[in-house]
Amino acid sequence: MARCVHGLEPTVAAEILRRGLGAVTRLGHREVHFHTSRPGARAVALRTADDVFLLAAQCADVGTARRDAGALARLAEAADLGSLVRLRREHGGPGALTGVEVSASFLGRRGFTRYDVEDAVGHALARRLGTGYHSRRTGAAPPPGHSGWRVTLDGERATLMLRIAERPLHRRDYKRRSVPGTLHPPLAAAMAQMAGIGPGHTVLDPCCGAGTLLVEAGRQQPRARLHGFDLDPQAVHAAAENAAGLPVVLGRADAERLPLPDGGIDRILSNPPWGGQVAGRGLLTVSLSRWWAELGRVLAPGGTAVLLLPGTGDLPAGLDRGLVPVHLQRVRISGAQSFLVQAVLEERARDRRHRRTTLPR
Repeated sequence: MARCVHGLEPTVAAEILRRGLGAVTRLGHREVHFHTSRPGARAVALRTADDVFLLAAQCADVGTARRDAGALARLAEAADLGSLVRLRREHGGPGALTGVEVSASFLGRRGFTRYDVEDAVGHALARRLGTGYHSRRTGAAPPPGHSGWRVTLDGERATLMLRIAERPLHRRDYKRRSVPGTLHPPLAAAMAQMAGIGPGHTVLDPCCGAGTLLVEAGRQQPRARLHGFDLDPQAVHAAAENAAGLPVVLGRADAERLPLPDGGIDRILSNPPWGGQVAGRGLLTVSLSRWWAELGRVLAPGGTAVLLLPGTGDLPAGLDRGLVPVHLQRVRISGAQSFLVQAVLEERARDRRHRRTTLPR
């Protein structure tokens, strides 16, 4: 089962099928269930999923009283630990189960907490494995090498799962530096996939932050040429460190006044600061229409822009610049609704761009 950002379930399912990892059996809230009989299918290669698990055991959901949480220890007793160790190794994870940590979630009101569920299952697993158990009650990070288990209660079933990788997939190795408002890597990977980046394409992020979009684009298409700009010098330094080893050109510039020629960009990926987690800076605080105009100026006719926007109210400004939306996808990030927008610069925008009076700079 793959966990993901709410709204990316179809995207994750498509990646599972494209990679030949198996047959998708069910899409749920932030979940994609799939089955594979293919030996060695490396589920840890998924880029758009937050995490991926093996199904360990299921039973009927327990009651809502506090004492009912203890009954979930039977999930640990029912798990075939030998098969789980083998499958975990086959799918790209470590082989040994050297420690236990458990995270739990449930739907509906309960007389117990998630910590009660975690402790009931975690202690039972640790006894069976002869290893230590790390409780999440303290808030401290588990020791290195502990295997990650997950318990979910949906009102009908209680499910126990084992994380395949040593740590969640969304924790990328390249993420050495971060800045406020940095983009969630699986969401960035979904945007790069949506853009359809090909060999030799020039890719731009005009508000690059810590470079997450550019790195995910470069991982998907190593032969792309990557350009990123940001007004914040700390963001540019963070992007340079995260993108080390990739063909990335980075610089400090205003997203509405980019040091680029007209029509030289094939793909734009952007999570602009609309004043949510990060306040807009530079000319973005003056006029959003200028941002859309700059995208239309640097994008090649027929080129694609994939943008993460807090709403759809600004799309008419993009249409006025020849950016025609061809795909709209609602996602929920940290409880807030946003939209993934894929737009294509229409071919006749080139003539309109040449006729248009240049905006004052």
